[in-house]
Amino acid sequence: MTESRRSAIASEPARDANEREMLEGFLDFYRAIIVRKLDGVNEAEARTIRTPSGMSLLGLVRHLAGVELWWFVDVLADTRPSYFWSEADEASDRDCDWKPTPSETVASVLDMYDAACVVARASAVEFALDDIVQRPDRRELNITLRWIYIHMIEELARHAGHADIFREAIDGAQGD
Repeated sequence: MTESRRSAIASEPARDANEREMLEGFLDFYRAIIVRKLDGVNEAEARTIRTPSGMSLLGLVRHLAGVELWWFVDVLADTRPSYFWSEADEASDRDCDWKPTPSETVASVLDMYDAACVVARASAVEFALDDIVQRPDRRELNITLRWIYIHMIEELARHAGHADIFREAIDGAQGD
């Protein structure tokens, strides 16, 4: 992990922050936890499958990069982002976002995640919390940016729990 990633570690938002600052603050807080889980983990351990369903720490972070792009770019901004897999990969394997390619490394997946978060933040800036996403061709009808923020906090918190367990199995490291 690069020094810039370590120095960018977030803390919980101020308890007196306004609603948007608080939502964005908790989202960034959990994003930072996810990144920290790969700090000091070698390539082999990051790729080790830890569940019967095929989850690895590296795959989890890769998946979360895709989730950022899906909700903030594809759904919210109605723009097809540059995912880290092809449409053919997705058509043949619904879970391809969880599977790092042989050429991907801890550093490249962290770069992928960082880039997805940058794009997600830039997309969200264009919307108010109460703006309603209405896409007649999708099931994500009538949701707001507020809903996406809350959903993403839930998604990241849940996967941070998975990452906690994976990291503890790797080297005993505990906590966020």
